[in-house]
Amino acid sequence: MRIHVVSDVHGRADALARAGDGADALICLGDLLLFIDYADHSQGIFPDLFGAEKASEYVGLRTAGRFDEARQLSSGLWASLDGDPRDHIEAAVRRQYEQIFTAMPTPAYLTYGNVDMPRLWADHLRPGQRVLDGEVAEIGGLTFGFVGGGLRTRYRTPYEIDDEEYARKVEAVGEVDVLCCHIPPAVPDLLYDVVARRFERGSEATLEAIKRTQPRFALFGHVHQPLVGRTRIGRTECVNVGHFRGRGTPFALEW
Repeated sequence: MRIHVVSDVHGRADALARAGDGADALICLGDLLLFIDYADHSQGIFPDLFGAEKASEYVGLRTAGRFDEARQLSSGLWASLDGDPRDHIEAAVRRQYEQIFTAMPTPAYLTYGNVDMPRLWADHLRPGQRVLDGEVAEIGGLTFGFVGGGLRTRYRTPYEIDDEEYARKVEAVGEVDVLCCHIPPAVPDLLYDVVARRFERGSEATLEAIKRTQPRFALFGHVHQPLVGRTRIGRTECVNVGHFRGRGTPFALEW
């Protein structure tokens, strides 16, 4: 059995269309949307609406930790649009989701990332694409558990939830062979992004579940350029499956 796993797709519909080649199924750990490409400020929903120059200004403020100023800039730009800004956002998000879900191979098992908008997924899912969040699925004789979303941060991305809600989803998954999450367990080496030069948030609940239940694998994404891409916790192999937008190739799991 061979499964391909991707995370942090961020608009790479072209590569996603090939991600299932040679595999029995695809697992996607979320972050399908691209709001701004921090490496190319002309790519994403934000520059599509406001231009690359404003996107660069916005990225510069956030990179410098000036989040209040970034929010002020963003609020002013959204207010400059005709009509309700939420309508513009939703229309742009729907266009991206249409491309991504059309390109996604099947069968596919998906969970949400922190920049995703779960309420819109049902409108774009294709036959053979199954969404799981706090749920399990049997694939090739192994039990896979799925926990989507991210935890609260100063970045205020669309699908950030409270620690308690996240922990309930981890608990609902229980003991599995493979634990699939968008964010890593709370291990510092897995959380530090060497390019962004900051720690992302990881899950203490996931870490405790791994220590307690010892799945064969814990798979995740979220941190685009991690200090450490994989480590072991007891018998569990913890693997960052990679920044799919950047690398364009999936992680392969075989048994």
